Amino acid sequence: MSNILVFANQQGDALSPGAKEALAFGFQLAKSTGREVAALLTGPAAVTCSEEAIACGADKVYTVANPLLAEYQADVYVDCLSSVFKQSGAAIFVFSFDQIGKDLVGRIATRTGASAITEVVDFKTEGQKITWVRPIYGDKAFGEYSANRSHVVVGIRQKSQNLPVPDESRTGEIISVDYQPKEDLVLTKLVVKIQSALSDIRLEDATIIVSGGRGLDGPDGFAELQALADVLGGAVGASRAACDAGWVPSNFQIGQTGAVVAPDLYIAVGISGASQHLAGITNAKTVVAINSDAEAPIFKRANLGVIADYKQVIPALTEKLKTVLV
Repeated sequence: MSNILVFANQQGDALSPGAKEALAFGFQLAKSTGREVAALLTGPAAVTCSEEAIACGADKVYTVANPLLAEYQADVYVDCLSSVFKQSGAAIFVFSFDQIGKDLVGRIATRTGASAITEVVDFKTEGQKITWVRPIYGDKAFGEYSANRSHVVVGIRQKSQNLPVPDESRTGEIISVDYQPKEDLVLTKLVVKIQSALSDIRLEDATIIVSGGRGLDGPDGFAELQALADVLGGAVGASRAACDAGWVPSNFQIGQTGAVVAPDLYIAVGISGASQHLAGITNAKTVVAINSDAEAPIFKRANLGVIADYKQVIPALTEKLKTVLV
């Protein structure tokens, strides 16, 4: 019986939250179908994180410790991951559909002749038949899909799975894979890392996000949002319109084509609430919308709405919270 392979990318010297979600999904799928779960780890920290992957549900771990995989390069990763996918004998390759996953799922499916299904949040099984469940129509409904090829590459929507509770008593096999990319695949070299200017908290990990959109009328408004986020201990995000306008870096984008987040509190400032953006905050627990347009669609999603100019609300709210929280 063909097994399940999970790409478990790392964040520093530990598995990323997305990798843990993907492992949790793979573990449940294996449990339902009687299959085995293997994790694939790359880069210098691959061996270090192997035990963590086993504790999170992997029965077997493939490690590719080549230092050329320390930094993400699409061509090298596609070549490496496709090779291990074939070598493992797995029929299902599971990814977190994060920024790297979005870049890899389609490429690897094309390279290996597999089907590709993205934004998956659940599955159904009937014997060995697997049906994949994903949101459709701007998260207003769910569609069920089956693959028409023997192999499938699956992208799991971020924040759609419960993180696994590590079981340190689990044991598994660790297999070292010797991978050497061809010279013509290594096209770039990391020269320097530059810290993001506005926030050092990853959007996917933030419990509080203050996000701005076109209604801020320019980049200056994001300084005010950052001041509020600092008081709250949160991160700053943005709509696609704000990122496309160059007001903030593209890695601040929240939405279907950006980061998918699930904070306890999401404050949307000057964001109209297009379906693409709403798809990125589906699992936010509490949404507060501040917008001068009373007809903005964001108010339909908001738990609390403030119809006002953000310039009158945000500075006053920040100063008030300083007296309460700081």
